[in-house]
Amino acid sequence: MFLFERTAPRWVVLVIDLILCTLSFYLAYDLRFNFTIPDVEILLLPTAFATVLSVRLVSFLISRTHTGIIRYTSYKDSQRIFLTLLSGTVLLCIFNLISFRIYGRYFTPYSILMIDFFLSMLALASMRVIVKSAHVEWTRKKGNKTDVLIMGAGEEGMVVKHALEQDAGINFKVLGFIDDKPKLRKRKLEGIPVFYTKTDLEDLLRANKISSLIIADKDVDTKRINELIEICVKYDTKVQRAPRAGNWINGKLSFSQIKEVNIEDLLERDPINLDVKEIRNQLNGKTILITGAAGSIGSEIARQVILYNPAKVVLLDIAESPLYELELSIQEIKHAGNCESVIADIRNIDRMRRVFDYFKPEIVFHAAAYKHVPVMEVNPSEAILTNVKGTKILADLSVEFDVQKFVMISTDKAVNPTNVMGASKRVAEIYIQSLSEISETQFITTRFGNVLGSAGSVIPRFKKQIENGMPVTVTDENITRFFMTIPEACQLVLEACKMGHGGEIFIFDMGKPVKIAELAKKMIRLSGLEPEKDIRIQYTGLRPGEKLFEELLNKQENTIATHHPKILIAKVRKYKFDQIANDIESLTNLFKTQNNMALVSKMKEIVPEYISNNSEFEKLDRREI
Repeated sequence: MFLFERTAPRWVVLVIDLILCTLSFYLAYDLRFNFTIPDVEILLLPTAFATVLSVRLVSFLISRTHTGIIRYTSYKDSQRIFLTLLSGTVLLCIFNLISFRIYGRYFTPYSILMIDFFLSMLALASMRVIVKSAHVEWTRKKGNKTDVLIMGAGEEGMVVKHALEQDAGINFKVLGFIDDKPKLRKRKLEGIPVFYTKTDLEDLLRANKISSLIIADKDVDTKRINELIEICVKYDTKVQRAPRAGNWINGKLSFSQIKEVNIEDLLERDPINLDVKEIRNQLNGKTILITGAAGSIGSEIARQVILYNPAKVVLLDIAESPLYELELSIQEIKHAGNCESVIADIRNIDRMRRVFDYFKPEIVFHAAAYKHVPVMEVNPSEAILTNVKGTKILADLSVEFDVQKFVMISTDKAVNPTNVMGASKRVAEIYIQSLSEISETQFITTRFGNVLGSAGSVIPRFKKQIENGMPVTVTDENITRFFMTIPEACQLVLEACKMGHGGEIFIFDMGKPVKIAELAKKMIRLSGLEPEKDIRIQYTGLRPGEKLFEELLNKQENTIATHHPKILIAKVRKYKFDQIANDIESLTNLFKTQNNMALVSKMKEIVPEYISNNSEFEKLDRREI
């Protein structure tokens, strides 16, 4: 209890170590002389003991091996003991040589020193391991242990098992290992049986109350995880996942790092391969301006851009607190480089001119925009002021100040738009594309769908509703959306920036569209609940401007393949710059009138494929007919 419930004083550990060294030295003599020590050696024993223990004491005090907390002994502690004993033994060998030179005899045979070294190492290390193991068992919660399964009967699985055993705050028992390799079936790892997933998993879940299936195998793909979840939810078993070795804290896995599988994991696709060398050549030593830097996309672009050693990254946003949070998070990134935060409104031409004149950016990533469809549907003047006029100001200043590349973040909602937000982004696309035809600046548009975890994404909202036991609200049973993770989208933005020569609209491979209702059901099951039984799905109807299916191309657009399998170039209709510049001037001048019908009507004139859906502006389409 003294060792288990409190920390033993250092002197106690030192005394125990010396006692173990004494016993080891005496046992070394017994082993060397076959348990019959000659009389001549017995006469030398007091001197030998005094010399050996003095060296051990001094070496322990210098290396401070006794200061570690025994019940938390690690590999580093064992390594330090080994080096301390080894250095002490080397010193004793030197003393033995000196004794022979002076007195003509050794104070103890070299063989005894060797045997003593190995016995002392074994004794000191074993004592610490025994105390540590006993402490784990002593402090572990009493009562019934919770059964878990570990998927992966290999090195990763063993690491997870050890992490569970070493955490005294949990009370898990590893019932078995599960593996997709049939040849491992009926084998054992540290006495724990290995089962074959295909034939044994459901039987195990049915026969036992298993709390969690922990996926340790790093090679399990998204499709397989989906299959495992479908099986486990039927038996109220959670599916958790251990992080990859590179994400362990201080190189060690702890139980707290094992997290439940979330919906983002299930929507992941194959890793994106970037042309890192070319991207580095593009960004290295450049001054880069990122608008909307505090937003979901802008902040991730910033985090990725700084890894390519730019001369300066200007983080521009109108939102003070999120920008400050971004600044703090970037400071934590190793080699973050030279970043500067700027509070500014892209709609204010005087402020933006000062930014361009002072920093002289060479590359601009334009992520600032209003993007919430229902909000913009009732505030079209603000959508036009930010998404159209703000973009025009930035684009015009980029030409004026000789920016090399201007990359605009657009949206799939700009394709055959049915809402104000999508139409405003399409107008911005048209302007920068036409401007690219008459300027040295290379204007590039990137177009993709919803990003997981972004502000306004359905996933954070669904999570909050599930946590509060509320119905999960879905607008329509058949509504589908494309999804991509934020890092994935931003990686492709950098790749498109490298590829673009001006005037292109790059569209990204968003994978298969996802039914939002199915997404909601999966999230409910991942929470250990049953759709319609524990959490109800409530269909609220399409919101103003919303459509059932998003598209990445309109009916008149085709695509051109690029060298990157996930990036295509949209072949879109060309616009004459003078005409579109006049149209946009007329559109932005209408802001003063605050006449929503006039504003939207002008947008429909610029973008003929803009047909409103579930909106008060549908009357404008009927009038045109």
